[in-house]
Amino acid sequence: MLAKNQRAPRGTRIYALSLTFFASKLAPTVNDSMLFLIAYIGSVVLINYAFSTAPHLDIIWSAWGGLVFILRDMVQIRFGHGAIVAMLAALVLSYVTSDPSIALASATAFAVSECIDWLVFSITKRPLHDRLWISSALSIPLDTFIFFGMIDAFTPAVILTAMASKFAGVTAVWLIMAWRLRKQAVAS
Repeated sequence: MLAKNQRAPRGTRIYALSLTFFASKLAPTVNDSMLFLIAYIGSVVLINYAFSTAPHLDIIWSAWGGLVFILRDMVQIRFGHGAIVAMLAALVLSYVTSDPSIALASATAFAVSECIDWLVFSITKRPLHDRLWISSALSIPLDTFIFFGMIDAFTPAVILTAMASKFAGVTAVWLIMAWRLRKQAVAS
């Protein structure tokens, strides 16, 4: 949905993106499920390839990590535990297209963060948006330290950029999901 400036003359109304627009993009549908799946796999492969071919740009690639975490969460929301297949496909493709040490670091960091996610999602009975944020708060630091430690890119700037982008993305998703829940509660 687009918000309109209703006071503007009819032919000159300015459209602005609203929170409803972004929230609607988080609602699972068949078409966007595949889009998120392809975007997630592609992002994992591309970020690992980028770290392999241009390691001197590690700060840029570390900022991209936030998008990968958001896409992973969207795939998990849509496919549940079946998302592991997408994650394994991304890791196999990364191993084929990237430096094997980068793929190994990615797989190791992924395994640790996914175990944490699984525990949080299995044990807690909190709403989905809270479980996403709690699991991310626990898994993001470990994922970041493991990956960058294994590829010898463990610098304060890279670590801070990676963690900031991941937490910013997860917080944005959390806010949108919380807003949708409040809106649904008011409507009913």
